[in-house]
Amino acid sequence: MQKLNDLSRSLAPLDPDGTLIAVIEMSQSSWLVAGIVPGVERQPLKKLAVAESALLKLLHRWREEAEKAGRRVKRIAVAFEAGRDGFWLARWLRARDIEAHVIHASSVAVSREHRRAKTDRLDTELLKRAFLGWLRGERDHCKMVAIPTIKDEDAKRPNRERESLVGEQNRIINRMKATLIRLGIRGFNPKLKKAAERLEGLRTAEGEPIPPNTLAELHRDMMRRRLVSDQIRQIEDARLKRLKQAPSDGPHAMVRLLARVIGVGIETADMLVQEVLSRNIRDRRAVARYAGLTGSPDESGTAWDIISTLLLVRFGQGRSPRPVTSN
Repeated sequence: MQKLNDLSRSLAPLDPDGTLIAVIEMSQSSWLVAGIVPGVERQPLKKLAVAESALLKLLHRWREEAEKAGRRVKRIAVAFEAGRDGFWLARWLRARDIEAHVIHASSVAVSREHRRAKTDRLDTELLKRAFLGWLRGERDHCKMVAIPTIKDEDAKRPNRERESLVGEQNRIINRMKATLIRLGIRGFNPKLKKAAERLEGLRTAEGEPIPPNTLAELHRDMMRRRLVSDQIRQIEDARLKRLKQAPSDGPHAMVRLLARVIGVGIETADMLVQEVLSRNIRDRRAVARYAGLTGSPDESGTAWDIISTLLLVRFGQGRSPRPVTSN
């Protein structure tokens, strides 16, 4: 039985004489577009500036070439690898009646040779073969990534920004502790509210005050940590405000429901809803693969954030100190 969201192969039949196929190798300065045009023996390759309008014009020109060769193009299928550019181009093309797909980069089989030729032209040939096999409905050529809406992408930003800020805060604290230990100062907590005021009274292991340049560095680090801490609090306050303003609005209701579970706080509940439960995951095996609990054929890493969250929930360490209160 076919799955509605099975992205491992195309479920639409492929008509080679009526389908224009194109793949894009994207970089910061240019796009290399390779195509398969019905009725045209040559397989065109065109380098473009980073401009979606130029890409659209090129696709329409190739369609006109196919029509001159006696082929009526009913379908234009475009694909590119997931990467730095995100999903905006796929949404932009779909809004203009062009079938756009984003290829999971680690799902494309490549040569394992240590020294292999690698150019943008060869990469487009590899993508073209993988995309063509996917369009024919054959498995194991490549897998596609589900293209989220801009609203769905934006909903993930607060949780990811907070995670990044927490990591930055920990790096600043560890750097300050390393600086103090280098001078033989132990047992000083740089996270205390009045830590900056107590720096002047600290003495090194030799009984000397902290050197002036090091002292200035520690003061700057503390100011930076306070700024990061304030930004984390702003994100948390904004999340609580959204939950209170629309408690029954879609994912908000799910977050509040999960937050009632012992060991699950607002941060954990919000991360699970936005990163896991909002995805249209196919089955239990896909859930286990996403969480890193089982292997996957094309895995290139492990979702340690999900694993650590599940462990925290299991041992009751995910309770947020700032619970949501109902109105």
